[in-house]
Amino acid sequence: MLPPYRRLKLACYTTNISMSVVTNLSPILFLTLHHVYDISYSLLGLLVLVNFVTQLAIDLVFSFFSHRFNIARAVVLTPVLTALGLIIYALCPLLFPGRAYLGFVIGTFFFSVSGGLSEVLISPVIAAIPSKDPDREMSKLHSVYAWGVVFVVIFSTIFLRVFGTNSWYMLTLVLTVIPLAAFCLYLGTDIPKMQTPDRVLGVLEFMKNKNLWICFFVIFLGGASEATMTQWSSSFLEQGLGIPKVWGDILGVALFFVMLGTGRTLYAKFGKNITQVLLLGTIGAAICYGMVALCPVAGIGLIFCVLTGFCVSMLWPGSILVASERFPTGGVFIYAMMAAGGDLGASIAPQLVGIVTDAAISNPAALELAQALHLAPEQLGLKLGMLVGALFPLAAIPLYAYIHKARKKS
Repeated sequence: MLPPYRRLKLACYTTNISMSVVTNLSPILFLTLHHVYDISYSLLGLLVLVNFVTQLAIDLVFSFFSHRFNIARAVVLTPVLTALGLIIYALCPLLFPGRAYLGFVIGTFFFSVSGGLSEVLISPVIAAIPSKDPDREMSKLHSVYAWGVVFVVIFSTIFLRVFGTNSWYMLTLVLTVIPLAAFCLYLGTDIPKMQTPDRVLGVLEFMKNKNLWICFFVIFLGGASEATMTQWSSSFLEQGLGIPKVWGDILGVALFFVMLGTGRTLYAKFGKNITQVLLLGTIGAAICYGMVALCPVAGIGLIFCVLTGFCVSMLWPGSILVASERFPTGGVFIYAMMAAGGDLGASIAPQLVGIVTDAAISNPAALELAQALHLAPEQLGLKLGMLVGALFPLAAIPLYAYIHKARKKS
């Protein structure tokens, strides 16, 4: 029998792996669902929007009304909602014959609610568990998510290769084991009591503090810096640098998350002085984005794509650590606000890169520049998009420098 707190930690880690499943399952299955059910790419992309909007809504609800929820029950309910969403997603051709897309939307909604709850609640649970070094415990929690993504990508690729793409529903049902395991681990554990503002007015008092908004914007920029490379590295390596897609996915996307997990794992084991780590990480990320966009050598561009994962590894969890340290009485509200900031950055930045890329492809002046540089229009567009991506870590540098200086003084 595991000690209660160790069992609770394992439950939180497993919940975070479940989050890596629900975040990446739809993109992995996009091509399969497009061919099998004749669903347009725009409708498939809408599933990602449903995921984001739902998670952001949960973040905002808990930001203002966390005091009205039974936090312990919500934590235990989280993996149940994940499993329910995955089951609906897998069985939607049977549950909604002739209207499979409706089932995908409903399934996505349910596991997106669980994803939002995970972001808001699991970090404060870990923070509430007695520990000699809470910073390292938080980093360990977030490293599990990165390693979970690596597992999901590799396992899904092998599963679909062995059993065929038409077995996508079996893959989804198999992955349901992860949230069900998390639920079983939660049973019999005592979830520590977490602080919440007493009422909405208490939330408004927090929101008058400028330091809260500084923390909000740094995780906005940190989430943007991480998500832009996550979502665009595969396309950039294939179209921008001419690397075949299979190698772009394996060497680019998977290794990005390996480096992301490595950075968080190293901090969990050896880390200290989080504000200095954040400052150095965002400087490194800005350099990596610039090198990816400007370097003409495909191999070097690939290396800097991967290194970006290491540089941004602590920007999201580290920003949460700084905020929770600055507002120790904020409890769940602080974690909800930070989740909202990170989700907002992770949504806006990749969209902005896409807009810039499309605009460059259709702009006559950009087309002339592409011809002068001996680049295809899409190559130039993606390079300009990556330069726009570099603006987010660049903008974060003065904010992290301010936080680092203020922490040293205190």
